[in-house]
Amino acid sequence: MLIKITHRIYLFFICLVALQLFLPAQTPAGENNKAGYFDTLQQSLIEDGFNKNKINALYARSGVYFDAKGVSLFFSHSEGKLNYDQFTSKRSIKKTKKYLKIHRAVFEGVEKTYSVDKEIIAAIILVETRLGTYLGERSILNTLSTMASLHDQHVKNMLWRKISGSSPFTREQFDKKAEKKSTWAYSELKYFLQYANRENIDPLSVYGSYAGAMGIAQFMPSNILALAKDGNKDGCVDLFNHADAIASIASYLKHHGWQAKIDDKKAYKILLRYNYSKYYANIILKIAKLLRG
Repeated sequence: MLIKITHRIYLFFICLVALQLFLPAQTPAGENNKAGYFDTLQQSLIEDGFNKNKINALYARSGVYFDAKGVSLFFSHSEGKLNYDQFTSKRSIKKTKKYLKIHRAVFEGVEKTYSVDKEIIAAIILVETRLGTYLGERSILNTLSTMASLHDQHVKNMLWRKISGSSPFTREQFDKKAEKKSTWAYSELKYFLQYANRENIDPLSVYGSYAGAMGIAQFMPSNILALAKDGNKDGCVDLFNHADAIASIASYLKHHGWQAKIDDKKAYKILLRYNYSKYYANIILKIAKLLRG
């Protein structure tokens, strides 16, 4: 009897080993989606002057993958579905007034330097990241790389096969948006890699929104390089630092025409530069008025 049981166990293990040989290797979520999808992208980055060894090493890392789930949000997101009115509640206004007090010195300094109302800046931080408490959960590198790689027809076809059943877009609409977004994302990716290199940041350590915006101010990389400021004077521009984020928002608005005692009509137009949504611009102005009350 013991011999029969032992024989059965032996056969079981033989079968198990054989089965493992034919099963695909298990990898972290998204890893099996990387192979080949970033080849064209890497070549483009190298041709545009990025160090070949560094780019190849970066995209070979285990944390880099084609984020099909994340990028599909570009083809389903609707500004009209966002509920900005939630930020005008008594609770939200109370929290924001407290935030203004905590960072009073920074806000006062920024107002003097940039002539931008502290209530406007605080309102933007409230709506963008709930006063810095919700910064996004997606890898900026993976998000921008995935979208930029859609310039490759093979990659674009693959993504369409994955999302066509749930996307409200026709194939023609998808192709048009993918082409436009891939060009935009490639530009932002280059800015991001330049910023990471300048500030000595690991590109894989930065997380943000599904659209690639990052930090408390939710800046895109191109805006960071051009307009972000070192608010706490520590020699670094860190959009995950409140002082830097506050100063950077003020710098952005000032750059686009903000002036002391600006009227609502002009303020509205400038806020559209921050987020091109009428709903968004109006709610920022409304929150600012509530904060002054």
